[in-house]
Amino acid sequence: MPLTSIDYPGELAAVVFTQGCPWRCVYCHNPELLPARGDTEIPWQQIVDFMHSRRGLLDALVFSGGEPTFQSALPQAIQQIRAMGFKIGLHSAGIYPRKLQALLSLIDWIGLDIKASKNDYPLITQTRDSGNAAWQSAELVINSGVSHQLRITAHPNWLADSDAQWIRQRLLDMGAESVVIQAGRLDHA
Repeated sequence: MPLTSIDYPGELAAVVFTQGCPWRCVYCHNPELLPARGDTEIPWQQIVDFMHSRRGLLDALVFSGGEPTFQSALPQAIQQIRAMGFKIGLHSAGIYPRKLQALLSLIDWIGLDIKASKNDYPLITQTRDSGNAAWQSAELVINSGVSHQLRITAHPNWLADSDAQWIRQRLLDMGAESVVIQAGRLDHA
């Protein structure tokens, strides 16, 4: 569990990287986390013990991935860490809008990745209808009142600067609190 000051803006946090993601984005930042099972697993109790030992030192725990909403035990894990007095951050690609909607009342901040316009999503994720899920999730996050940052990954092979700027403006027009454009990993596509 790495410590971070950038994965939850304004808070000192630990990050738990969850295993598993159904999308196969051409420039995936964490390709080792794509399979449902990984080479190394940390027992949940070890994470709870770690967070317990960091009370008063850390502000939050961020669930990242892979895709955290892929994990069926995520709501219970969030509730357990919240009960310890920590804020909860979530990184998501918006793959499962219904699951995300159920989590929004349990989290304090979310970083949601938006990869393309709705119609161009399958080119990046290699998954049909992925754009509908992601943009529905963006709407849910924006309308939730949960503090958020929507992040557009600009990869020169997959998203032109002008398209990234159009997406950013569209999200701001929808009411997004914060929208940033981040560079994609050039070594993965």
